[in-house]
Amino acid sequence: MKIALIGYGKMGHEIEKIARERGHEIVCIIDLNEEEKFDSSEFKSAEVAIEFTSPESALYNYRRAFAADIPVVSGTTGWLAHLDEIKEACEKNGKTFFYASNFSLGVNIFFALNNYLASLMNRYPGYDVRMEETHHIHKLDAPSGTAITLAEAILTQINRKGKWALGDEAMQADTLRIDAFREGEVPGIHSVIYESDADIIRITHDAKSRKGFALGAVLAAEFTIGKNGFLTMEELMNFNR
Repeated sequence: MKIALIGYGKMGHEIEKIARERGHEIVCIIDLNEEEKFDSSEFKSAEVAIEFTSPESALYNYRRAFAADIPVVSGTTGWLAHLDEIKEACEKNGKTFFYASNFSLGVNIFFALNNYLASLMNRYPGYDVRMEETHHIHKLDAPSGTAITLAEAILTQINRKGKWALGDEAMQADTLRIDAFREGEVPGIHSVIYESDADIIRITHDAKSRKGFALGAVLAAEFTIGKNGFLTMEELMNFNR
């Protein structure tokens, strides 16, 4: 498989390493201020583009890849206000886009666990629920896309919570509080905490490195081949199988 990398930071380097280990070819690497490479024959030869950049540049990158009719796998968060545009491009124009707030296989198992636990805890109003997430100091958005995915799943299951808010903005009882911390080079820690007067139930995913995220992104790229539309980790992992 011929892969173009859009973004060549720490994640880009890890994705490159794993892609090559799995026998794939990196035909083009586009980093910051290298937009001219979108017009290169190397980029246009790619079968898929894997994009990990910033919220500010993500939408531009997607549009350029779509213009070259190249499927996109993206792990950039913080741009979802434009999600409808991307879904429309997939539905009406036959484009292919695979999005995940987190590509880690372990995190996606954690998503399934979170959803199931929330469905159970809806029956027990004596437990309040809150969340914590910790990432490295270079992460630009807060809360993380992964935390938002977890929170929105909880909101669909817990009737006593109607919205989420960051930190001290969560002033009302029906608001799910998310505390976001930025420390050192932490790859990512996410916890969901249920607390009553009697005890605490806590589930946590603690990433050891970026390797798990990179592997998931390459698996997603492999999954896109021959497919059209808007794709997610739910289809890749197929927990209902």
